[in-house]
Parts: sequence; C-alpha cells; structure tokens
Amino acid sequence: FPAAGEVVIFDRSWYNRAGVERVMGFCTEEESKRFLELVPGVEKAIVDSGIILIKYWLEVSGEEQTRRLESRLDDPRKIWKLSDLDLMSYSRWYDYSRARDDMFAVTDTTWAPWYLAHTDDKKHARLNIITHLLGQVPYEPTPRQTVTLPNRDEPGDYDEPDAPRRYIPTPY
Repeated sequence: FPAAGEVVIFDRSWYNRAGVERVMGFCTEEESKRFLELVPGVEKAIVDSGIILIKYWLEVSGEEQTRRLESRLDDPRKIWKLSDLDLMSYSRWYDYSRARDDMFAVTDTTWAPWYLAHTDDKKHARLNIITHLLGQVPYEPTPRQTVTLPNRDEPGDYDEPDAPRRYIPTPY
C-alpha cells in the first residue's frame, strides 16, 4: 500500500482470480466466487483508511485484439510478447466477457468504482486515462516557472571529426 503522498499501481494482479484464473481453470469456481465476495469489503477498508482507490478497465475491441496479436506473429521484435496463454485466451473471448461482467456486478461500488477506457487507440487511451486520473486526485497546483533555454556556446576551435561513425539504420 502507498504511504502518504505515494502512488502505487497494480496491473491486473489483484483481479486475476476473477478473470484469467477463473476462465482458464487455474482456480475453482468456488474460489473465484469467494474472492468476489471478499473484494468489496477489502476495498472498503482500503478506502476507509484514507487511500484513494481508482480502478481502470482497459477495454479493447475484438477486432483490435486480433490486429495486435496478428501483428506479433511474424514480427521478430514482437513475437516475444505472444505467449501460449495469449493464444489459449484468444479463443475464450466470451468467457472472459462473462467473467468481466460478473466482476463488475460485484466490485463496481460507490467507494471503489470501475472506470472503463476505450483502448483501441493506445496513445489517446493513455492521455484520456492520465487526464481522468489527475482529475480524481486532489492536489495543489505547483506554480510554473518561466523557463528559457540559454544560448549555446560558440564552437570556438571545435571541428567535427572526419572519422567514420556507425549510425544505426533508420527505417522509420
């Protein structure tokens, strides 16, 4: 948990029991139900202790998920991101949708609501989430300083060397 003034980010780990563990059979249905029974009380205790708890669900369309996974298949720079679990999970879209809906039904509370973000466009999604997050956390604005770049020094006796340099290819 964060100390005063700190930010802590959990990436899926807290809710795995309600999602991937349930869908992929890594836990029993009873264990998943028990988890969902306990979550609202735990999150209430967290909020009651003074922690601001903000939960985001990053929603991606089926078409975009397919595009992202297909882009990894033949790209040696991205293939490492594709796991066997990703491939197994891909065919379980509606099982994951049901698990998500069940999770929201129980854990979308007034003290710890879920905020959904459309993430087909990653750049816009990040900007939208950051903007929303900053609107949820009370803070005192810091006065902005006026900053100007200083003048660069003069080259004086500096000359670019004639030595060959090894620049990387620039295909982009």
